[in-house]
Amino acid sequence: MGIKIIGTGMYVPDIIVTNDDLATIVDTSDEWITQRTGIKTRHLTNGELTFQMGAKAAKEAIENAGIMPEDIDMILGTTMTPDCFMPSMACLVGHELNINNAVCMDLNAACTGYIYALDTARSFLETGNYKNILIVSSEVMSRTIDFNDRATCVLFGDGAGATVVTKSEGLYASNLGGNPTGALKLYAKLPAPNHPFKKGDSDWGNPDVNAYIDEAIRMEGDEVYKFATTVMPKAVKNVVEKAGISLEQLDMLIPHQANVRILLSANKRLKMPFEKIYVGIEEYGNISSACIPLAMHKLSKENKLKSGDKICIVGFGAGLTYGSVVFEW
Repeated sequence: MGIKIIGTGMYVPDIIVTNDDLATIVDTSDEWITQRTGIKTRHLTNGELTFQMGAKAAKEAIENAGIMPEDIDMILGTTMTPDCFMPSMACLVGHELNINNAVCMDLNAACTGYIYALDTARSFLETGNYKNILIVSSEVMSRTIDFNDRATCVLFGDGAGATVVTKSEGLYASNLGGNPTGALKLYAKLPAPNHPFKKGDSDWGNPDVNAYIDEAIRMEGDEVYKFATTVMPKAVKNVVEKAGISLEQLDMLIPHQANVRILLSANKRLKMPFEKIYVGIEEYGNISSACIPLAMHKLSKENKLKSGDKICIVGFGAGLTYGSVVFEW
């Protein structure tokens, strides 16, 4: 059984921060950022919350699908920047859209989140118990940024993407994976537990993690780069093989938008025509799990995807996680 994406949507906040803007608050420059990342601008929230951005993207996706909110019977949320411990972002999005009868849950695989969610949606659709599944990927990455750290503050933006997914008989294959031994190569930790009866200090088993500030992204850039440039081509080749097609038969590769140098390095192993690879990092930066659904919406609205096109999406991120899916548009 395959899947069919019948509606897409996106939302990005109005505040646009340029590289020159960042250079006024941290030791960096437009040239330094552009050469190392390919990023020129990013959108940052003006107070919009994660679920509110997600609801706006979801509303557009449902409208583009030509269905009503009450036709949604499951909402899968992906985020690493939720607004609260409970309820889930999926429940909050459903509340915003007045969806009163849907299974709701969140999934956190960091930047790989949408790919994990799409494969999860496919499994639920296969049971026959669900017809229209809404996947909402929304991230307020500025919530986790230390704007004194030029290595990370230049990379991320805020935004949301959403898709409505149903089942089809088209081509489908997935390849999910992870290397949890690299979990502390990229993290943003919450404050330690604190209560009146506490007598000891929390210990992550790693003095660097213990000492690092709470709620801010910490990344071992070289290690994450090596991981991404290795697993991206591996995941693409594996999923294409599982789908029983060749790389040449792909019409579009939509990778996670982390860093243009990662995409260029990974493509040296894939040797795909670069015009078949979506690159939108210049405008939006890294929006974690929202990158891929946002890209699909843009490509769809620009009529760059047509029915029957063979699409491969691939992602990698904290965890360390990675995944790829091949499906027909």
